[in-house]
Amino acid sequence: MKAPIFRRVARLAALSLAIGASSQAAAVAPAFARIFSDHAVLQRHQPITVWGKADAGAVLDVRLGSQSVQAKADGGGKWRAEFPRMEAGGPYTLSASANGGASTLRDIMVGDVFLCGGQSNMELPVANATNAPMDIAFSANPDIRFANIVRHSSAVHIDDFKEAPQWQVAGPQSTGQASAVCYYMARTLQGQYRVPVGFINASWGGSAIQGWISGPSMGSLPSYRQALDVVAAYGSSTAAGMRAEEQRQEAWWDKADPAARAQRAWSRPGFDDSRWPLMELGRRWSESGIDAISKHRGVAWFRTAVELDAQQAGAVTQLLLGQIATADTTWINGVRVGALTNWWAGREYAVPKGLLKAGKNVIAVRVLDDDNGGGMVSPAEQRVLRTVDGKRIPLPARWKYQLGSRVNAMQPPTPWEPPTGLTTLYNGMIAPLQGFRFKLVAWYQGEANAGAAQEYRTLLPLLFEDWRRTFSQPELPFLVAQLTSFGSVSTTPGKSAWAELREAQSVAVRNDRHAGLAVTFDYGDRSDIHPAQKRIVGERLARAARVVAYGEKISPGGPEAVSASRSGADIVIRFANTNGGLKTYSSDMAIGFEVCEQAACRYAQAAAEGDSVRLKGAATAAATRVRYAWADAPFVNLFSADDIPANAFEMELQ
Repeated sequence: MKAPIFRRVARLAALSLAIGASSQAAAVAPAFARIFSDHAVLQRHQPITVWGKADAGAVLDVRLGSQSVQAKADGGGKWRAEFPRMEAGGPYTLSASANGGASTLRDIMVGDVFLCGGQSNMELPVANATNAPMDIAFSANPDIRFANIVRHSSAVHIDDFKEAPQWQVAGPQSTGQASAVCYYMARTLQGQYRVPVGFINASWGGSAIQGWISGPSMGSLPSYRQALDVVAAYGSSTAAGMRAEEQRQEAWWDKADPAARAQRAWSRPGFDDSRWPLMELGRRWSESGIDAISKHRGVAWFRTAVELDAQQAGAVTQLLLGQIATADTTWINGVRVGALTNWWAGREYAVPKGLLKAGKNVIAVRVLDDDNGGGMVSPAEQRVLRTVDGKRIPLPARWKYQLGSRVNAMQPPTPWEPPTGLTTLYNGMIAPLQGFRFKLVAWYQGEANAGAAQEYRTLLPLLFEDWRRTFSQPELPFLVAQLTSFGSVSTTPGKSAWAELREAQSVAVRNDRHAGLAVTFDYGDRSDIHPAQKRIVGERLARAARVVAYGEKISPGGPEAVSASRSGADIVIRFANTNGGLKTYSSDMAIGFEVCEQAACRYAQAAAEGDSVRLKGAATAAATRVRYAWADAPFVNLFSADDIPANAFEMELQ
């Protein structure tokens, strides 16, 4: 009997050892969150927080240089550790170890970290900036590092980036990929203070500010709550979100277009479109040469059919339609599959499984033009059905069309669609940084919000407050690059959406003692929304940073109007930050000044006098306000003594 008992004991012991070995093998080495990599920079003079994932309940030893702290992973495996404040220095090693496994990051510096955000003018890389070849060739500097956040839009708040950004050291092989504005700002400040500098670029061309603000903050504005509910529904269930958005959009259509309810029948596969005329797509309908539609502004419908076999119908995952001017709503076989409001964004709509069938399938598109020429404007090869393996099934070049109502309204954007969605860019590109500390934020955005300047006066301060709360830095400095010069020039005074947006930026900065402004319109390009001279913009942001973030006792920028008052027959406008007095280029008169009597404005003769500008003979009894550089692309010649342009303004007359 002893032998069998012995064998059973031996087997149990062996099984126990095997289970133990298996448990050890299953242990996962601690990992850092994706924002941490070799060459990263951590913020000096602030508590340094690092975080990541490990086995649930694991106790970690986390080391930064010679410092060591312990952390414990929660039930979901998330851990977070905090080091005390450190002076600038490095390079250090950053490691996390537990249960015999470890992760190690090398060449970590402690210095100043900048967060740069916005749309395409912040996104534009050094490689596309003026003098790029020379600047890149001589850019090697181990004390300048950067990380580009990969574009990601999310309907739900996420804890880590979908794709890991990689920190890079400035040099000929890397600098061309960096945000030009952020790089030139960082280069200037690193040269000024001689500490390591890192910058994180989280920007997306064409993005609206609403996408960069968290859901709770946007929810403080009642007008956005319904759209936020739609985003939340979409985050929980794609199908539920699509249904909720369809209800929201079609309710808007019923108010905007009296014929919308009846015309929705045009989206159904069984609708008889046999009497509709045909149009070859690929250009705006204003260029079609068809009298009935060439001058139409409002709604037009387009329909086509495509024959599929069973295998094709089961393999299609996306409908691609290219660019549409301006907004569209698209159905397949009567089911709404998407809507977008940006003419320059290619349409790529997911096709739900089972929606397509063997045989005839009908695609219907409702297009709303807002004086952009109208139509499905991309070449025929961009209108396809794409299968799961990347194959492309072409759609017909000629589609049936029918004119709808004349509608003078803007279709609401789909609230989860980038780049003009609601809170989704915050969720995907800012929220995963929570815990990081920054020296400052640089913000270059507003083109996508031009036309809604009054709302921007609320949204920009809301962004300041929101990000300060996110990073637990209530006095986090914000630097704003003002909209540059672009678009129509003025021969007579009039309205300007870009001037109004610039004023909204100025007001937000003026009302925030931890914010600074960089005026940029003297280096704009009225024919290019992406002017390449980014070094000046970066250097002006750096100057504002020296005051707002570093506490230097200098002026943060150029001349700012502070008062406008009558002086006999004249109006005198007093400026601050003239840095030695005002001067005018190419003339002894300052151009671009206007005096307004209620809604009517006229140009005024203006002369610089020290820290003031005198509008000669402008103080009529009916004069109510003055303004300066009030145009999309203003011509200006009024500068400070140290060559910074006076800021545009609109001001009530005292």
